[in-house]
Amino acid sequence: MPQRWSAALGAWLDRVPLALLVALAAWLAVAPVVPEPHLWQKLKMLAAGTLTRPLDIFDLVFHAAPIALLAWRLVRQLRGRGGSAPR
Repeated sequence: MPQRWSAALGAWLDRVPLALLVALAAWLAVAPVVPEPHLWQKLKMLAAGTLTRPLDIFDLVFHAAPIALLAWRLVRQLRGRGGSAPR
């Protein structure tokens, strides 16, 4: 990803309230609760090698994306507070 895209996306992500990211990540990580969370189900399918249908792949990305955004936001926040971290 070009540096300017990464910087622009990072700047946008910094403006999103952290509480919103936490709530969204937690909600989509466990939705739907019954019979089992989709994220857990798709991760098990990925480990078993049965994640082949496009809908299942989309489901994995959809439920994991907020967690990835939250992790990216937290890494950016920690690097900003701790000075320049090694890349």
